[in-house]
Amino acid sequence: MTTCEDPSGYKQKDEFMDILEERRRSSDLGHALRTFTPSPYRGAPPLSAGALNRTVLESQYLRYVTKEVAMETGESVDLVREEASGILDEMSQNLQLGFIRLLGFTLSKVFKRLFSHININQEGLNRLQQAIQEFPVILMPNHRSYVDFLVLSYILFTYDLPIPVIAAGIPLMDMKMVGEILRRSGAFFIRRAIGSDKLYWAVLSEYVKTIVRTGYAPVEFYVEGLRSRTLKSLTPKLGMMHMVLEPFFKGEVYDITLVPISISYDRVLEESLLAHELLGVPKPRETTMGLLKARRVLEEDCGSMHVYFGMPLSVRQLTKGRVDRCEYNLLPRDLPQRPSVETQECVSWLAQQVIRVQEQNSILSPWSLMACLVLQDHQNTDPGEEQEKGLSWELLTQKTLWLKGLAIGFGARLDWPEQPAENQVMASSMALHRSVIRRHQGRVTLLEEEGPAGAGPFTTEEGVVRRARAVLMVAAYRNQALHVFIRPAMLALAIHRTRSSQREDIYSYFRFLLDLFSNDFIFITGRYSQDFEEACSLLRKCGAVQTSQQEVTSPEEGQRTTSFLRALLQPFIDAYQVVFSHLCLEDVEVFTERQMVPAVRRLATKLLLSGELTSCDALSSDTQKNVLSALLRLGAVTRLRTAEQSEFRANKPTISRLADTLAGRLPVQTAPNPRL
Repeated sequence: MTTCEDPSGYKQKDEFMDILEERRRSSDLGHALRTFTPSPYRGAPPLSAGALNRTVLESQYLRYVTKEVAMETGESVDLVREEASGILDEMSQNLQLGFIRLLGFTLSKVFKRLFSHININQEGLNRLQQAIQEFPVILMPNHRSYVDFLVLSYILFTYDLPIPVIAAGIPLMDMKMVGEILRRSGAFFIRRAIGSDKLYWAVLSEYVKTIVRTGYAPVEFYVEGLRSRTLKSLTPKLGMMHMVLEPFFKGEVYDITLVPISISYDRVLEESLLAHELLGVPKPRETTMGLLKARRVLEEDCGSMHVYFGMPLSVRQLTKGRVDRCEYNLLPRDLPQRPSVETQECVSWLAQQVIRVQEQNSILSPWSLMACLVLQDHQNTDPGEEQEKGLSWELLTQKTLWLKGLAIGFGARLDWPEQPAENQVMASSMALHRSVIRRHQGRVTLLEEEGPAGAGPFTTEEGVVRRARAVLMVAAYRNQALHVFIRPAMLALAIHRTRSSQREDIYSYFRFLLDLFSNDFIFITGRYSQDFEEACSLLRKCGAVQTSQQEVTSPEEGQRTTSFLRALLQPFIDAYQVVFSHLCLEDVEVFTERQMVPAVRRLATKLLLSGELTSCDALSSDTQKNVLSALLRLGAVTRLRTAEQSEFRANKPTISRLADTLAGRLPVQTAPNPRL
């Protein structure tokens, strides 16, 4: 059993159970071969994978769509049905207990090598066990590592709960042998680029809806769509969300239960790979040979993993008063129906709610707090002096303990053991990241990436990239903590930028920040005033602000907190300003994303070398793409619909005005985006 420091500041005993503890004491083979008798959804008929596929192909919905496609393409109905059958064969899972047992045995070996603990909240599992027996269940974990993919199946197998079917990308299917093992372990495979392929959408949609309607198995998918390379939450993708919820909207099931799941890592296995991808190095193709070559990762120490099963969410209760389900009675259930604007907004809102719960239930390691402080010191350090200067270990310890108290006051869940001493806890947490940081002679410094053996001298630009790799790896763990601080940080910045104590002025700038940064951070639609009041409350509680009905002020004694919070946002502000500067250049007119990203990276490198920029976050391709998405949403960039590939045109006056407002040179002049 382990303890976790919770938002109220006391230790909750026995909240987490280490599932590897038993695995280290007993036989892995015995665990894999033991009796497995999960209790299924109460209304679920016994159904094989083959019978499930036949139900999909024989559905009235798919029959209707195949006839439509046949009429549109001029092909025979039989030929289109054959094509649909081929799509389903490629896509569908073939869950078999024997392969689950094989996976259980293999993962026991792998996890014991990689992790010191895999901690599960027992109460959350008990709630899940009850929920699975009542209504169709959708498991919704965050996605930070390839390890996420099967850890839930392993946990549910260990605790005698039904194994989920898992939405997976098609590249995993193409891995020899591995793809088939995953298929027989419950994975169903989805093409990345479906586009306007009407038949594929219909087969996928009907397959997912049939699983939900019949209660065949819990469905597991990542609402963010992709693995986060920055370790912070991504804007939700809503395609799968619409599919799993449609049976409820159409009245085919009484309710659906969403279970947000937070998977937190002390150290992410692919941290170096993720940083390289952000710097423009292509992602390696998933292959069986690549997996075999990666066996050396089993020698790595990834510390602990925490898996927190959140409170089950009733779709029926959450959508009450938000969606008029009567609209679905206007057409037969078997006919395709485009969701109304009201339904689309509700589905988006539900997805945001799930991600917010994932964030609130994530477990922070001491290193996440240390990373915030190490990077702030790094931003204030001259690159030429970095290795000699560093940050005093004693000062880092003092600041981290202060930040620990602030984080707990703001509602963070921390994995901070009672024993040993606090500086030893910090040293142990930092030691997991020895590839990017070291403690030497009482100083803590970041390490540059080493070049290949025998490589010659590298250019100054290459030097920037080598330093950036370490910075982005550390920044990923800082990002794990940002959800705790982001709202108070935006309030602190709004007070600083407006140079006003008037609540109305500060709120206006706060909303501007929420709107601008809503592609980098998750904010629930329509909650801006609640977010503002929450930020005021948190900063007031720690003495960083004083509030009245008309004013919000920051007293002198709160400067340490507000300065830290503003510095936490600064790398993102710098990255946005670099993109704004590039798009306002005279020679930038029409551009593609592929042209913009390397051009912004070149500009950021130049600014880093000149000392005009101190944050490497501007080199991150994901951040650059988020800026582009924000500008599109705000109308500062226009997508040219006639282009073969997505081309954009920059509205330079609007971008310039955004840049000046972000820098505090202009007040907020327009109403915030109503779509936020």
